[in-house]
Amino acid sequence: MTDTTFTILLGGALIPTERLKAAVAGSRAIAADGGMRHAAALGLSPELWVGDFDSSADLPVEDFPGVPRLPYPAQKAATDGEIAVEEALSRGARRLVLAGALGGERSDHALMHLLSGVALAKGGIEVMMTSGSEEAFPLLGHDFTLDLPKGSLFSVLGLSPLAGLSIGNARYPLTDFALPFGSSRTISNVAEGPVRFSLKSGDAVVLARPYDFSGA
Repeated sequence: MTDTTFTILLGGALIPTERLKAAVAGSRAIAADGGMRHAAALGLSPELWVGDFDSSADLPVEDFPGVPRLPYPAQKAATDGEIAVEEALSRGARRLVLAGALGGERSDHALMHLLSGVALAKGGIEVMMTSGSEEAFPLLGHDFTLDLPKGSLFSVLGLSPLAGLSIGNARYPLTDFALPFGSSRTISNVAEGPVRFSLKSGDAVVLARPYDFSGA
């Protein structure tokens, strides 16, 4: 892990799986408001804590000595998570793990994280979005291999029409496939081990469930 990898601790649901702990081990970290409550479980010591602190009022400041706080007003033009990402980028981040980005009570936030992850990837930033039980990765016009356990579930979510989509080492492989926008054709596939993806054009997200073997 290099000092250009940052974990952004978000306030969404998070399960500190061994796979997630391995993904963030040795990374720098920035907490976005209530995301600070995930720090200890992941073995991280954030270098900054940002937000309006409305979702972390129950977290005593004295429990986090030495972590500088960067407060923002509740009425602001960006989410706490976006502010945390911008702070990481200003510190030289080239790879981001958005921990707590998926699931939870706020589907608007989860969807926004998926969209912002794709936007960041288009800007050359490597991005992983995770809740521990689920992982999401932008899939743009390049080859990509995701190390998944044999029998685990994954899906490809097309955020636009996709052209030249190929999926290898999966129960339902595809080669140079055109996926219409809104199609469910690529939902609930099963990994045969590390899965290979390639895409000629379009924007997509790979959503994986590495601990879910219900399709095996």
